[in-house]
Amino acid sequence: MSCPMNPTVELNPALQLLDWLLGTWESDEPGTGGFPTIKPFRYKESLHFSHVGQPVINFMFNAFHAETKKPLHRECGFIRLQPGTNRVAFVIAQNSGLVEIEEGELKGQQLSLQTHALARISFAKEPHVQQITRVFQLLPDGRLEQTVFMATDNQPLMQHLHITYHRSS
Repeated sequence: MSCPMNPTVELNPALQLLDWLLGTWESDEPGTGGFPTIKPFRYKESLHFSHVGQPVINFMFNAFHAETKKPLHRECGFIRLQPGTNRVAFVIAQNSGLVEIEEGELKGQQLSLQTHALARISFAKEPHVQQITRVFQLLPDGRLEQTVFMATDNQPLMQHLHITYHRSS
C-alpha cells in the first residue's frame, strides 16, 4: 500500500504485517466508556494510521462526546514492528499529559498491547494511570474493534473503553 499523502512512497517492507491498519477509521455506533471513578459515557472516535515510507506507522486518535460532540481524548504517536518478529511497540502522547510505551504481539489481525513505560506531566490529574492494555482486532466483516483496559493508583486493571470502526478511507 502506498502513502496516502504521497502515493509514490511505498510501504516499508518491515510494516507489511500491519498494512491492514492503514487508513482512516470512523466509529460505527458510539463506543462505551466507564470506570469506577467517572460517570459512564458514550463517544465517537476517528483513527488515522499513515506512513511516509519509513519502518514506522504514524497515528492520530480523536475522540468526541457522542451527544455534545465536545472533544475528549486525543492520542498521537508511532507504531514500530521489531524486524523478523511479531513484536510491536506503540509510542503514545496523550492530551491528558500522559506519555506511554505499549508493547505486545501481533497475531494475524489482532494486536495485543500492554504498558511497558509511563511518564506524565508533574500536574497530571489524579488518580494517576498506572497501566493500560489494549487490543485491536480486524473483525471478519472488515470492521476494526478496540478494547482498552486501565488501572490507576486506586483501581485494578479493568475495561475502560470499547468501540468498533469502519474504514472511511
